[in-house]
Amino acid sequence: MAVYPRHKAVVAELIGRGEVVGIGPFTGGGNMAIFRSRATAEEFVRVDPFLLEGLILKYTIHEWVDSLLP
Repeated sequence: MAVYPRHKAVVAELIGRGEVVGIGPFTGGGNMAIFRSRATAEEFVRVDPFLLEGLILKYTIHEWVDSLLP
């Protein structure tokens, strides 16, 4: 939990920029984040303390098109 405040700050900054569509844990384990662009997803994995500190060992970035968003 010592890393969480730094992770939360990264997420808050991206939310403040309007780059996050949704983010959070699944009820059965694991997490997902939906960003407005692949570039933002790549930025997130470069700077997120959970990844940098080795608390998350694996991630996958998938392309996704939301047909409801303009």
